Amino acid sequence: MSNQKKQNMKGKPVKKKTSSSAWIFWVIGIITVGLLVFLLTGNHNKDNNGASISYKNQPYLGNADASVKIIEFGDYKCPICKDFNESFFPVIDKELIQTGKVKFYFINYPFINVDSKRSAEFGETVYKELGNDTFWKFHELLYKKQPVDESLEHKDIFTQDFLLKTLGEVTTKENVKKVSTKLDTSTGSKAVETDNGLVKDLGVSGTPTLFVNGKKFEGNTFGDLEKMVDDAAKENK
Repeated sequence: MSNQKKQNMKGKPVKKKTSSSAWIFWVIGIITVGLLVFLLTGNHNKDNNGASISYKNQPYLGNADASVKIIEFGDYKCPICKDFNESFFPVIDKELIQTGKVKFYFINYPFINVDSKRSAEFGETVYKELGNDTFWKFHELLYKKQPVDESLEHKDIFTQDFLLKTLGEVTTKENVKKVSTKLDTSTGSKAVETDNGLVKDLGVSGTPTLFVNGKKFEGNTFGDLEKMVDDAAKENK
């Protein structure tokens, strides 16, 4: 570029912006853009993947005011979920739920076969019609009644009659009839759709999968989970 001063159409020199003024202009611009990004995408009530987690209308166990929330994503036809609920979960219940440290949620991820979706929708209907306590009794019993033979994993076993009989083992005939009259409505299917949306948002790819305050549990032992819970509790203080 020529070192001669450029002139405007009136023959007067055009003033060149100094490097300092240009620098200030860019700094202000960068700060403004950064502030807008923070306000729009800030980590307000979001998990580590950026997805908002709504715990509303989800079945739970534990202290309603607990600052740490654990989510289990499960499928009633998943044999590993059965093992989890019969071996690992009782320790969680004793050490974390009953002590008031966590609020524990179950969210459906029905992916194995038609039984998965049918039992998930049935369980959601139980929750909506009969409440939290009856749901957890049914939830526990259904996992216990899952066939041990893995060759039956993809067979159609959890029929509507089977599910109604299973519910009848934990509640009254009147309550079973109440649930039965709601099975043809959209009560359960809408709830499962909500669960599937959360599965997608969080990138859940298998069951059982745990999240602690929105962060995926990557450990292998109860000690690992307990430490993650303790760390989450400290972050909330």
